Formats: sequence, C-alpha cells, structure tokens
Amino acid sequence: HYLLSPIHHTMHTTEGKLQRVNTMVNVSLVTSFVLTGLNVTNNHQVALFSLTFISYCFIVLVNVILVVTIILDKNMHEPMYILLCTFCMNGLYGTTGFYPKILWDLLSPVHVISYSGCLVQAFVMLSFICSDLSILSVMSYDRYVAICRPLEYHSIMSKQRVLLLVVFFWLTPFCISSINIILTSRLELCSPYIERLFCVNWVIVKLACFPADTIVNNIVSHITIIIYLLHGLFIVWSYVYVLKTCVNSLENRAKFMQTCVPHLTSLFIFLVTVLFNVFNTRFGSKLPPTIQNVIAIELLIIPPIMNPLVYGFKLTLIRNRILGGIIF
Repeated sequence: HYLLSPIHHTMHTTEGKLQRVNTMVNVSLVTSFVLTGLNVTNNHQVALFSLTFISYCFIVLVNVILVVTIILDKNMHEPMYILLCTFCMNGLYGTTGFYPKILWDLLSPVHVISYSGCLVQAFVMLSFICSDLSILSVMSYDRYVAICRPLEYHSIMSKQRVLLLVVFFWLTPFCISSINIILTSRLELCSPYIERLFCVNWVIVKLACFPADTIVNNIVSHITIIIYLLHGLFIVWSYVYVLKTCVNSLENRAKFMQTCVPHLTSLFIFLVTVLFNVFNTRFGSKLPPTIQNVIAIELLIIPPIMNPLVYGFKLTLIRNRILGGIIF
C-alpha cells in the first residue's frame, strides 16, 4: 500500500492535468454562444416579432421625445430636467443592447451570438442597471436639496456641478462593469450554451470550467452589490429628511407631490423589476420557461416605457411643452 501510494498520487495528478488540457482544448473551440432561452414555434414567431418591434419603437419614441424636448427648451436646462434627460438616455442605451439582437433572433432559426458580442451585451446590461440606480440616487439628492435646503439649491446644484455628478455617476458604473467583464473574459469556459434570451455576466461565469477560477469574480460581484446597496440606503436617507421637512409645510408638500412622486414611482418600478429578476435568478428553475423569459426582460420593458410617461404626464412644464408641440 505504501509502495503504491506515490504511484496512485502520480496517476491522479496526471489524470487531472490531462483533464485540464482536454478542457482547454474544448475551450479553444468556444468562439460563440447559443442562446437557448428563446423557444418559439413558427406559428407564434411573427406575432412575437411584431409585438417586440412595436414595443421597441414605442420605447424609442417616448424617450426620444422627452430627451429632445428637454434639450431644445432652454427653460428646462435645470438640474431636475438634466437628470431626467440622462435617465431617459440610459433607458435608450440599455434597450439598444437587447432589442436589435432579440429581433434578429426571432427571425433566425439559430440563436447564436459571438463570444465578444456576448461580453459586450453582458457589459451593456450590467452598466445599464448600475447607471439607473446611480442616476436615481443623484435625483434623490437633487430633491433633498430642493426641499430641505431651498435657499442653497442653486449654489449647491449648479449646472456645472450637476453635469459633473452625471459624468461621475455614469462613468463609475461603466468602470465597475468593465472590471466585472474583464474578469469574466479571462475564464476558461466549458459550455457554449446560455439558458437565457440574452447574455448576462453571472450566467457566463457559471460556465467556467474550474470554479476556483471564479473566486475573484465572486468577490468583485459582491463588492458591486454592496456599492449599489449603499446607493439604495442613500436614497432612503434623502427621503427620510424630505418627508420630515414636508410634514409641516403645505408648500413643500405640493412640491413633493409634483416632483418627488414621479421619482419615487420610477424608483419603485426599478426596485420591483430588479427584485423579480433576483427571484428569477435564485428560484427561476422551478418556473415555466415562458415566465422565466418574461421576468428576465421586464427590466427592459417596463421602466423604459413607464419612466418617460410618468414624468411626461406629471411634470407640468414637460406636459405643456409636448402637448403644445403636438397641437402646433
């Protein structure tokens, strides 16, 4: 037994090395991914394509109208409207990373995406979600200053400072997302099959051949989650002070109803869709594929449609400007 131990150890080591070599050979063949989440019969393909195309056109229309209205009207070159414009632009950015590809897949018998294309799509999805929460946190700070410190509002939230905040809170998600995707790109993957409608970073990480290689990815992803949980806590902190200020002031309550309610509505929609996605990630395997797909894409349907509609109807200046443009 003692004489054979080193031999057994050597054989196991050699087998492990051969297995890793064989895996690396297989990995070298993975230059594209197959998206297996889309399973549509020919009878429903045209109808689903038409519905998706109409949804995307409507998202582009309502967001572009709001963005162009704010850019062209000098009266709206104020912090709140600049942030709203950025918010809608981010919605366009995120949906553009998803809809053209899914529309192509609905017309194609094979749902394939290149390795680099998959990483780009995963980057867009991650940075879109992170940017949405970053912009919502800046908007909450803007409302806090406007209601709790009105006399200092124009000095604190100057146009230059708002633009700096927008750039910072847009570049930060891009940098964080880039780090996550770069770490993912170094992994050796054993399968080209992604059980989703589109590429998501954590799904790609799950395809890694050797779980030990994903330790750094998991650490960075947890740090990312903590960073954006702090964003959420900051929003809560802002509104605690806003609500305290509004309790004894009719003027502040009117301002709250006019400007904070749309923001809180957007925040609520965002949180609900994200929570549903988290639920789908954890327990989605127990749900039918159709429900999994609906939950997966709701973040790319509901907020980009609802946000411009909520702000467009609630904010008087935007509503009057858009209606005036339509009438005349």
